[in-house]
Amino acid sequence: MPKPRTLVLLAGAALLTRRALRHRVRRSPLWPLPALDPPVSGRPRSRTRLLLTSHETIADGVVRLRLEGAGLRGWEPGAHLDLVLPSGLVRQYSLCGDPGDTSSYTVAARLVEDGRGGSREVHEQLTEGMELEVRGPRNRFPLVAAPSYVFVAGGIGITPILPMLRALPDGAEWRLLYGGRSRASMPFLTEVRELAGDRLTVVAEDEDGRPGLAALFADVAEGTAVYCCGPEGLMAAVEEALPTGATLHLERFAPRAGAGGETEFELELRRSGRTLTVPADSTVLAAVRDALPDTAYSCGQGFCGTCQQRVLEGEIDHRDELLTDAERGDSMLICVSRSRSDRLVLDM
Repeated sequence: MPKPRTLVLLAGAALLTRRALRHRVRRSPLWPLPALDPPVSGRPRSRTRLLLTSHETIADGVVRLRLEGAGLRGWEPGAHLDLVLPSGLVRQYSLCGDPGDTSSYTVAARLVEDGRGGSREVHEQLTEGMELEVRGPRNRFPLVAAPSYVFVAGGIGITPILPMLRALPDGAEWRLLYGGRSRASMPFLTEVRELAGDRLTVVAEDEDGRPGLAALFADVAEGTAVYCCGPEGLMAAVEEALPTGATLHLERFAPRAGAGGETEFELELRRSGRTLTVPADSTVLAAVRDALPDTAYSCGQGFCGTCQQRVLEGEIDHRDELLTDAERGDSMLICVSRSRSDRLVLDM
């Protein structure tokens, strides 16, 4: 039987081992040099669990979800919510309810037939009475003060714009073009008509073809804020037709093309002591997961923030629609963003 002093030493060693394991992420790969700060993806994010109290079809291929809780965070028009699905997928949906309602969040989701499964799960597997985790809200598409406004929405792109229309002050000068594949596929069409009146132009593609923008932008005043949310083709057309002196605000459904082009670059994972190559036809996330298979990610589109990592060296080619300007200074979403420089160093 071990002596008492031996038992004390063994217990102390076990305690130190447990502490070392618990804090191993803080240990520098160059120990005993000081460890780096925790990576961005390890920071706590605002999250809560809400009750799904309504799941209803409001247009062809579109469902509206009402999520209820108590004392929910406030939000401004243009904000979105991260919805964590039962499968673990994270998807982003614009808030389209009342910003003053602190008891519920309302979002709407379009079914993407050839998507990656998130929208189908929302449509077919979510049921009233479920408890779901949400993160946020966050806002990268805020309504700014302007002398006048032009809004362009394509299909489900009406969701972030709808709260903006409700928030505009009486007497504000604005107009809206709302387009979709058909009138039956356009959510909130009745409410939009009531809000906009004769300031609304509805373009159903099966009846009218694609929307023309010349009339919409005729006589646009200097400083007009143009807000557009919808398919990439619509946003590209709005950007091309944008009048001189107007400011453009976009909300994308897919990652934008980067200015840096598609070139190969070297990637160092500082904590792991590894140096990788990111091919021109692949992503940082793919290269990292090949070396570190447990690296967290979800949407793969630059919207959810799950794969956010701190950048220690190199010039980032940001292609996401999520990070704030402050966050862009020293972090990136590795699923879509790349490097403008020949070498990038991540805190991983």
